[in-house]
Amino acid sequence: MSTGRRSNDWGFPRWRGYETAREAVSVRLCDRVGCSDTGVCPAPKSPNNPDRWYFCQKHAAEYNSGWDYFAGLDAEAAEERVAAENAENAGYQESAHYGWASSGDGSRSRDEMRALEVLGLETDAEFEAVKKAWRNKAKEVHPDVKPGDKEAAKAFQAYQLAFEVLRSAEERREWRG
Repeated sequence: MSTGRRSNDWGFPRWRGYETAREAVSVRLCDRVGCSDTGVCPAPKSPNNPDRWYFCQKHAAEYNSGWDYFAGLDAEAAEERVAAENAENAGYQESAHYGWASSGDGSRSRDEMRALEVLGLETDAEFEAVKKAWRNKAKEVHPDVKPGDKEAAKAFQAYQLAFEVLRSAEERREWRG
């Protein structure tokens, strides 16, 4: 039999406190002169500088509203920086297609807009017009009509792909209701 005192946590150690001591916690104050709020928002002191200011949310918003990323650069250096950053981030532009914010006219995706362009249709074309345009264009360049013509085969594949893109988009719209 144990002589120790029984705990109140019924065997659940996570109900106990982590430590019995209370150490002082260091808090960084806002770097804005005269502000005594906690500085939790890091902000760069200058472009490409690892040093940071630490502001409260209110002063971080004020600082960011006046931030000029290209401050102190001439037009040529600013263009070089934009080109370098676009080269670094080019892989992310590819994935924008899969996001909700795809470019287009608001009702159609970028791929649908390209498919309509391939078939020579306006952006507001109905699916019946898509089918009709696809049939007409595919008949002109079908491999049975133009055997051995590589350009015609390439055009036929483009029309097929355009139709598949538009057909699957139409099916999604019908499914959603």
